[in-house]
Amino acid sequence: MSVTTLAEVQGQIQQFWSPMFTKELRAAQLLGALVNKDYKGAIKKGGDTVTVSQVNAPNGQLLTVGTDADSFSPEALSMTEIEIKADKRAVASYEFEDLVSIQSLIDEGNSEVMDSLVYAMNNQINEYLYSLVSPSAATPDHEIVSTDMNANQVSDIRKLAGQAKWLKNKPWYGLIDPSYYKDVLDDTTLSSTEYGATDSPVIGGEVALKRFGFYLFEDNSRSEDYGLFFHPDFLHLVQQTEVQVKISDLHSQNKFGYNMSVDLVFGAKLGIAGNVKHIRVQGS
Repeated sequence: MSVTTLAEVQGQIQQFWSPMFTKELRAAQLLGALVNKDYKGAIKKGGDTVTVSQVNAPNGQLLTVGTDADSFSPEALSMTEIEIKADKRAVASYEFEDLVSIQSLIDEGNSEVMDSLVYAMNNQINEYLYSLVSPSAATPDHEIVSTDMNANQVSDIRKLAGQAKWLKNKPWYGLIDPSYYKDVLDDTTLSSTEYGATDSPVIGGEVALKRFGFYLFEDNSRSEDYGLFFHPDFLHLVQQTEVQVKISDLHSQNKFGYNMSVDLVFGAKLGIAGNVKHIRVQGS
C-alpha cells in the first residue's frame, strides 16, 4: 500500500470505482432503467437543460378523384418540445478517520462499502422518479383501485393502454410490488406456460414475465398493492454519464478525518402526453 496522499487516492477512487458505480447504478434502478433516456443536448454540470422533441402528425386530407383530388393544402410543420433541467443531485457519503482507511478499500476491493453507497444513490433517484408519477384523471381514468392483480385486472389494464393508443415501437412494462407479484404467480392464467406464459429479459437482476403485452417486474421498492404500467416515453430521465467521487480533508472544520462522497447529477420530467402513457394501480 504505497499511495497515501489525498490527490493520489482521489485519482485512484475516481479511476477504478466510478465506472463500477455507473454500471451498478444503471443495473439496479428498475424504473430508471426502463424509461426514456433519449434527449438533445449535453449535461456537463448541474442545471444544464436538454430538450425532447416530437413532430406532430398533420391532419391530412381525404380527396375524391374527379372532384377535388387535383390539388392539396399542405400544413405547416409543427413540433412539441419539452425542456428537462438536470437540477437534481443524488448523493451518498461516508466519513473516515484517516486516508489509510480509504486506501484500504481500493486495495481490498471492498464491495460492501461500494454497494451501500450505490444503494443510497439509487434510492434517491428511484424515489424521485416515482414522485413524478401522475397519471391522467380524465375519462378514461388512468388511476385504478384494486386489491388484486389477476388476469382480468391485467387484461383491463392492457385494454386501457390500447385505448390510449400507446405506440408499440417500444416494449410496455409493469412494475408491481411483491404483493401484486404474488397475485400474478398465484393466477394460473398468468403464471402457467400452458397458457403461453414466458420469461423474458433481465433488468436489474429481475426476470420479466411477459403477460398480455406487458413485461412484468417485481419492484420491492414499493409498498403493498402498488403497480405502475407504462410506455417508456411516459417519463424522461437525463443524467451524467459518470458518477463523481470526491474526498476532502476535514481539518478546516477542526476535525480529523476525511469525507468521501459520490454523486450523480440528473433530471427527469413527464414526457409529451406522459399522463396518458402510464397507468397506476393501488389497493386504495
